[in-house]
Amino acid sequence: MNTLAASLLPQTIDSLTVSNSFAALPKPFYTNLAPTPLAAPYLVDSSSSAAALIGLNQATLNQAELVQALAGNRLLPGSTPLAAVYSGHQFGVWAGQLGDGRAILLGDVAASGGGRLELQLKGAGATPYSRMGDGRAVLRSSIREYLCSEAMAALGIPTSRALSLIGSDQLVMRERPETTAVVTRMAPSFVRFGSFEHWYYNNRPDELKILADYVIAGFYPELQDAANPYQALLAEVTGRTAHLMAHWQAVGFMHGVMNTDNMSILGLTLDYGPFGFMEAYDARHICNHTDQQGRYAYSMQPQIGQWNCFALGRALLPLIGSVEATQAALADYQIQYGAKLDELLHAKLGLQSQQADDGKLLDAMFAMMQASHVDFTRFFRSLGNLRLEDPAGDTPLRDQFTDRAAFDAWALQYRARLRMENSQDPARKLAMDATNPKYALRNYLAQIAIEKAQNKDFSEVRTLLQILENPFDEQPQHAQYAELPPDWARGLEVSCSS
Repeated sequence: MNTLAASLLPQTIDSLTVSNSFAALPKPFYTNLAPTPLAAPYLVDSSSSAAALIGLNQATLNQAELVQALAGNRLLPGSTPLAAVYSGHQFGVWAGQLGDGRAILLGDVAASGGGRLELQLKGAGATPYSRMGDGRAVLRSSIREYLCSEAMAALGIPTSRALSLIGSDQLVMRERPETTAVVTRMAPSFVRFGSFEHWYYNNRPDELKILADYVIAGFYPELQDAANPYQALLAEVTGRTAHLMAHWQAVGFMHGVMNTDNMSILGLTLDYGPFGFMEAYDARHICNHTDQQGRYAYSMQPQIGQWNCFALGRALLPLIGSVEATQAALADYQIQYGAKLDELLHAKLGLQSQQADDGKLLDAMFAMMQASHVDFTRFFRSLGNLRLEDPAGDTPLRDQFTDRAAFDAWALQYRARLRMENSQDPARKLAMDATNPKYALRNYLAQIAIEKAQNKDFSEVRTLLQILENPFDEQPQHAQYAELPPDWARGLEVSCSS
């Protein structure tokens, strides 16, 4: 953004007009309540790129008034705060009523590029849906969500955004006392698959229809003229979810808690808890220590995405009208997932065309990666350095594998495939570097930032955000952030409490 454009953005929070379309729904959909004030809040960090989406600049974000508002201590003008009710399947088991247990929706504001974005405070205090919880979020988990939301956006993956991270010395008890924080999340909507399941399993067809009509009118208006708008809604969400799963797999992202209440009706990555980015490649890797059965392991994510779409289809069945029509809306999931993943993997390998035997090349690559547990991000980034006519120059890439003979055999196939389309080294590297990030939010990097922040040093949070906002750039001054994790990182675990 140029200086002139930035100078034209609102300079006070009072110029940020808030409404709340969700609050226009009937009262059973939510509970009106204000956030619980946070003691002595302070700004840990804010995202200027997220702020620009709603016409705010960095100076505005630093204002004491806005810090108070984003801590939940002062309402934004026009705000109608509420906590939404929903239900869901958790780890494949019906969990019944859930809801915004520690999140307060302030309302929605105009987005700079058109449309509107909802502002939601996560960690804003107890609600009727807190299920014995205190409604607070700790600094540790809030830093992870704040950084990963913005990192995913920079990777081009559909996601909610994080506007700001507000801290406080106020303590809450987890495994030990921890300081609290509030993340301001932004998305066009926070409606979930579980929002529909709630009304279906409670046998409330009128509310189910009201919610579906609200979502279609507000976010899928092009579906209103479909022969069966509810079937069209399910088909659209199914396609978006399939594409989202392909994006996750292609970048090595693991969500960790793919419950239906954490699935966005808009196909966004939502609710960052025990997530992780693949390091030593293992298709069976489980990033969530709580997930003892491996339901949400990396290799399971596409299948679970489909399972969740079937759960949504079950909830929409009364509106769609028949099992056959519902099944038809779900039928293309695997086709759309496979086509999108194929497109993304071809780009990661610098392949400009698709050939009949490409699947064998990809399968051999992943088998080789699995056998050597090669680092996911480093492998794909360094693959762009391969030179077509210089196998002797493969040493840095080759040395990532314990079975170097297997790499040599695969590289021979890969080079032959590149020659089929007359691939040129410089152009291919440029294209591959634009799709294979050099930097990812590794757990150990987040942990370093967390430990510094817990001692009131927020510089590492800011540094990580700046790096992750440009993950495809070389950034030689930050090269150490692309290195393999240190030995101590092997002991890091994240769980549902993270």
